[in-house]
Parts: sequence; C-alpha cells; structure tokens
Amino acid sequence: MEVIGRILLAEHLADARIRQVLRRYGLDRGGFDLLATLRRSGPPCRLTPTALYRELVLTSGAVTHRVDALARAGLVERVPDPDDRRGTLVALTQRGREVADEAMAAHMRCEAELAAVLTDQDQSALAALLRKLLTGMENGATKEEAQ
Repeated sequence: MEVIGRILLAEHLADARIRQVLRRYGLDRGGFDLLATLRRSGPPCRLTPTALYRELVLTSGAVTHRVDALARAGLVERVPDPDDRRGTLVALTQRGREVADEAMAAHMRCEAELAAVLTDQDQSALAALLRKLLTGMENGATKEEAQ
C-alpha cells in the first residue's frame, strides 16, 4: 500500500498542477495531447484522424470530439489530404502551433518544478525503479518471478 498509494497520490497532485497550467492556454489534458501529437509530427504538423487515434490510443469518436473542440477554438483545422482526394487531415493552425509550443514549454517547466525536490541522481534512480515496477506490472510478474 505504501508504494502504490504514494504513486497514486503523486499522480493526483501532479495531475491537478498540470491541469492548472494547461487551463491558462484554454486546454484540457486531452486537447493538449492532440496538439502535442500534431506538433511532434513535424512540419506541416498534420495527420490523418486514423493516425491520431492510433497515436493517442483513442477511439475514432474520441478523436473526432477533441478535433471538433480544438477546431472551434481555432487551434486545428480539417484540410483535404493531397494524397487521397477522399481523405481529410487534421492540421495545426498558426494559432494552434503557437499555443502548442507555449503550452508544451509551460508543461515541461511544471514537470521540472514538480520533480525539483529530487536531485538528478534521485530522479534517475526513481525513474529506474518505476520502469522496473511498470515492466513487472505489464508482464504480470510476481515477486518470485522478478527476482
């Protein structure tokens, strides 16, 4: 309980701070994830809806909902796919690119502030331990199997 409880509490506290930061840019976590995915795709920062839902591990309906909200905010637009005249791409607008860049920088500063109580060595050690824990959880390993 001590380990998992602390992980869950840390996630709760970090999530609250991250949401607060993203609200300054008019974003929720889902909208931020979609903008960041488009931005990371590189110029011209556009992807098919299928690529988005695969990358974000969402349903097509969830992607449509997020795209609709971001389009209403002027951050993304749907454009014809030049390689498929029946297809559509989701593209960052200029404003969307600016918001994505600013929100990503603020998000990274927030994460750094949250972890600042730990030295670089502590952060590396914690990351390694969490990687080990997650690998075991994903593989369903028991304590005896992990040793």
